[in-house]
Amino acid sequence: MLPSLRILLVEDNPVNQRLAIRLLEKHGHLVRSVWNGREALDCLLEDTFDLVLMDIQMPEMDGLMATRRIRELEAGTDRHLPIIAVTAHALVGDREQCLTAGMDGYVTKPILESKLFEAIADCLAKLRAVPF
Repeated sequence: MLPSLRILLVEDNPVNQRLAIRLLEKHGHLVRSVWNGREALDCLLEDTFDLVLMDIQMPEMDGLMATRRIRELEAGTDRHLPIIAVTAHALVGDREQCLTAGMDGYVTKPILESKLFEAIADCLAKLRAVPF
């Protein structure tokens, strides 16, 4: 079981947002949600999180651009915020595109509880194993 995490959920679909919040809170996590990548960046300047769950296709700023911007802000620091793509994009190459943008994991929609928590656990385990 994972420790309680502070998670930023970036999702523009209200139904998907409610589902993800319910799943995460049921497992004891604290969730703050925003509607797009631009709001996510603003939120990250105000608060700290253990993990970001990032949709890919959103208005104003998509998840790939937001992730690239987060990684730019981290450059030259010892910080690395884990970011997991949560997306309906499930075609060949979509996962690689997310990882190339700087994401640490990838989960497809519709969200399956077991897959989501497996991705979170794997992502956090990989990052703990990387020496800084």
